[in-house]
Amino acid sequence: MALASVLGAVGLLAWTCSAGGDEGEPVRDAGAVDSASPAPPPSAMPTVTVTTTTTPTAEPADGGPCDDKDLVVNMSAAENTFAGAERPEFRVTVVSIGKGSCTFDTGTLDVRITSGSDRIWSSAECRKGGAPKETLKRGIPYVDNVTWDRERGCKGATPARPGTYVATLKGKKVEKQIFRLR
Repeated sequence: MALASVLGAVGLLAWTCSAGGDEGEPVRDAGAVDSASPAPPPSAMPTVTVTTTTTPTAEPADGGPCDDKDLVVNMSAAENTFAGAERPEFRVTVVSIGKGSCTFDTGTLDVRITSGSDRIWSSAECRKGGAPKETLKRGIPYVDNVTWDRERGCKGATPARPGTYVATLKGKKVEKQIFRLR
């Protein structure tokens, strides 16, 4: 069927091009044109090459202290209920959005646990050893996992009772984490 269709189309095309069978009409030379207008110009298009040059801008000096306005800080809790001996864990992330890299004092990250107006625990006060300074590069987060041992204060003398607690990040505008000990 397909072969017959192709042959039929070729035959129709040949019949159309044969001037309809009128043999008395003189055949014209296809190159000769009866026209008073001049021939069109050649259709060559010019080639345009665009070259752009950028001068690199100097990056700010790396390693200076991070500016608070260039930091995005977040805190999240692993869960919202901790039963038995499970220890509440909080993930604190700090991302620099400034140009270049900067030095961040991790000691400024202080997770505080409260119950009502009662201050229960502070990660900065209970930290063992000094807090290191970290070099933050733009867009690469610094992550600190803070685990509370469920004790009041740093000495571990009094365990925290079951109830509702709130974790905040002192001096930072982050969402407080409300959780329960069971």
